[in-house]
Amino acid sequence: MTGDDVLDGLDPEQRAVAEAVRGPVCVLAGAGTGKTRAITHRIAHAVRTGVVDAQGVLAVTFTTRAAGELRQRLRALGTPGVQARTFHAAALRQLTYFWPKVIGGSAPSVIESKLPLLIEACRLIRKNPDRSELRDIAAEIEWAKVTQIGHEDYIAAAAKAHRAPPVPAEEVARLYEAYEQLRRERHLVDFETILELTAAVMTEHPDVATQIRQQYRYFVVDEYQDVNPLQKLLLDTWLGGRDDLCVVGDPNQTIYSFTGATPRYLTGFSVEYPNASVIKLVRDYRSTPQVVSLANLVIAKGRSPHRLELLAQRPEGPAPVFAEYDDEPAEATGVARAIRKLMDKGVAPREIAVLFRVNAQSEAYEEALAKAEIPYLVRGADRFFERPEVRRAVVLLRGAARSASGEPLAQEVHNVLGGIGLTPVPPGGGKARETWESLKALGDLAEDMAIEGADLPAFVAELERRASEQHAPPVEGVTLASLHAAKGLEWDAVFLVGLTDGMMPIIYAETPEQIEEERRLLYVGVTRAREHLGLSWALARAAGGRKGRRPSRFLDGLTGRPARSISSPSAQSASSRRPVATPVHCRVCGKTLAAAAEQKLGRCSTCPADYDEALLEALKVWRTATAKEAKVPPYVVFTDVTLQAIAERAPQSEQELLSIAGIGKVKLDRYGSAVLALCRAT
Repeated sequence: MTGDDVLDGLDPEQRAVAEAVRGPVCVLAGAGTGKTRAITHRIAHAVRTGVVDAQGVLAVTFTTRAAGELRQRLRALGTPGVQARTFHAAALRQLTYFWPKVIGGSAPSVIESKLPLLIEACRLIRKNPDRSELRDIAAEIEWAKVTQIGHEDYIAAAAKAHRAPPVPAEEVARLYEAYEQLRRERHLVDFETILELTAAVMTEHPDVATQIRQQYRYFVVDEYQDVNPLQKLLLDTWLGGRDDLCVVGDPNQTIYSFTGATPRYLTGFSVEYPNASVIKLVRDYRSTPQVVSLANLVIAKGRSPHRLELLAQRPEGPAPVFAEYDDEPAEATGVARAIRKLMDKGVAPREIAVLFRVNAQSEAYEEALAKAEIPYLVRGADRFFERPEVRRAVVLLRGAARSASGEPLAQEVHNVLGGIGLTPVPPGGGKARETWESLKALGDLAEDMAIEGADLPAFVAELERRASEQHAPPVEGVTLASLHAAKGLEWDAVFLVGLTDGMMPIIYAETPEQIEEERRLLYVGVTRAREHLGLSWALARAAGGRKGRRPSRFLDGLTGRPARSISSPSAQSASSRRPVATPVHCRVCGKTLAAAAEQKLGRCSTCPADYDEALLEALKVWRTATAKEAKVPPYVVFTDVTLQAIAERAPQSEQELLSIAGIGKVKLDRYGSAVLALCRAT
């Protein structure tokens, strides 16, 4: 493959990235625009044209899986010698190599989790926080370390940054000090210390810096909007004043500020490097025009001056559907019903995701999907290759590979997995079902590789490669995940649930900057969908509860009432684009409602009503008195159907009252205060 061949198949903007083989280069890449394709082809083109040796390239990203994908793509492009690693993996490799030479003795051990040391630190200062508080304290220490704040400065810095630690800031500072003392005494390093020490060793030992800089001359950093001050310090140390640097990121997807990440390095790149080439990737190949249109509308209502407007490249698809439910169980049941309909149309469960703001929201959906007999997996729990059943399976398969029987690969693998729980028929649910799904994923991967002629040793080698890159085989089930955990992933169908104020944006987002980050989080959720997109919210937490919630403020202007959709951008001009109604479905049985009265009620006339009888009676008494005073028939004030709709929904705000068909601005001004007073009093 020649240098020019590498450029084949790239769109004009991607090609511009690939041809900008000398830094500094800043690529602003929107969701679904092929950024990984662009930067891997850039590296391959630079190597093929002799600009740089493959061994002189260091491509840095944030997850092991992303680094593995970069390596895989670069191998396919004929450049296998490129180093693609996470910040931590690259730094640890350098630190371990130079430690005996510049410091002496064995290199420190790496701790994967801060919790064990924090538990000991708690004993030292005679505190006893629960485990959830400990995790939050660990997150506070990580934030402090990546922003280069010591324990002595934590209290003031936390107040200035509007942090909300789980325990008083004074306690966090004391635990931070005790944690660091224990870590140093035991010759341990955490992920933040790895970066800090690597930068320090290079700064204090010029010969080490020279050797590393002679090795790596060409840098690429992915997801640059997520870089934190400590990572930037290390990157600058690696560069040593050079500027052969290409960064890639999307300011619209900055969602990790709470960890210390900052987009200012991305948005200020051309200030730091005045001669930088800035290239925008905005052609979205992932999502339909309907999904892209909604994503653009969500982000356009924000305050960021750096947003990218995406241009859809896929054919038309279904309109996003907005749905309102009385309570959270009803919402979960409605989403499960919608998922079943998609599956009946041929959408695989693994191509469907339910995304929520916090992990605690998953329980209702686990229950609803289990009841509907829909397989699912919860992302963000154990990593696939760290699950006990998977670890056990890999050990057994490794042993079997040393004395392979010569049977076909799929049969050998199923023989092994059958002994630890892979049955022909899956168990009903719970932990047994999760174990079965994990083993089934390994069996399916064996069947796929058997088609390619692989044997058992090759299969085990592939498992070990995937484990090192956290590249799990697909599990056949609907994904349940938080919006943060979903970043970087995509599905054919996505359901964004629980979209109420207080959850989206989250209640503790108080500053304008925090609110804007919540908006970007919703944008990330929307852009995970390739074709089908549902957005929903519930008015009450529990069945029969007070319906006092309101839809997320981020949906204002996108949907004026329940069950509405965004029209196709090709159907009308951008200047006249407005939300248009989709078919209204009964909130009880799900049937499409045709009659105007039923649409106003939001349910079939034959389905059971769930209104407050006392409220309806109070509304009728009020209507009679109001009509008599105005000398008009009662129906001129409100029809019986409108009164019943008010009683069933019990609106608590003017916006909720306006969402009921039959109530417009005039009637809101004339009767709104009185109606809302009755709803709040009853």
